[in-house]
Amino acid sequence: MTLSAFDAAFDFTGKVVMVTGGAAGIGQAMARVFAERGAHLALVDRDPSVETTAAGLGDAGHLGLVADVSSTAALEQAMAAILARFGRIDVLVNNAGIVRLAPADSLTELDWDMTMAINLRAPFVLSQIVGREMLRQGSGRIVNLASQAGIIAIDGHLAYCASKAAIISMTKVLALEWGPRGVTVNAISPTVVETELGKKAWAGEVGEAMKRQIPTRRFAQPEEIAMAALYLASGAAGMVNGENLVVDGGFTIQ
Repeated sequence: MTLSAFDAAFDFTGKVVMVTGGAAGIGQAMARVFAERGAHLALVDRDPSVETTAAGLGDAGHLGLVADVSSTAALEQAMAAILARFGRIDVLVNNAGIVRLAPADSLTELDWDMTMAINLRAPFVLSQIVGREMLRQGSGRIVNLASQAGIIAIDGHLAYCASKAAIISMTKVLALEWGPRGVTVNAISPTVVETELGKKAWAGEVGEAMKRQIPTRRFAQPEEIAMAALYLASGAAGMVNGENLVVDGGFTIQ
């Protein structure tokens, strides 16, 4: 690939990229990376600060939408607003997620249901809603945020592990069905990411102990996950479909 072809593959000028959980953390990093490559961003988050995040991306008319991703009606309204503004969606990143930690014998049904509603049902519903539009267009990229917890067992993470394992399986089925129609679907499985929440959750010795189990001896940065999403959504990844890109410093190879 020549340098000019490389640049063209990662040029998102005029492309519309939708990111859930876009107000902060990994989602915010993704928004910045795609905006720097010329994309129009449609950020969805239940936190009202998503509007400020979108406004801070530059002068390309980015859109910040306050919506609860666990509500199908809210997702349909968000989709309608994005189409009214931009007329299309080229990339969907299902990034929003929650973690409810508890031993398996004391995990509540409420925490289980909430985890599945946000981590699994929301990506399914949104992939279906946006996917129909992409199929009509004959093109599109969907990137689902899974986790290393989707391929290994982690103590106290029953609901989270189950939701992320299901995301990986869902990704493969969507890729199989929609690949022939111009829509690729892939997943990213990070290790611990040093967002503000990640830093708090893994502060002190618990975090240092975890880092010692990772061959690279550190956690991931939000920008590293954002770059992985950029690649999977780019023209350079046209033949990557149904994959789960593990970004974990080698933690799960042991």
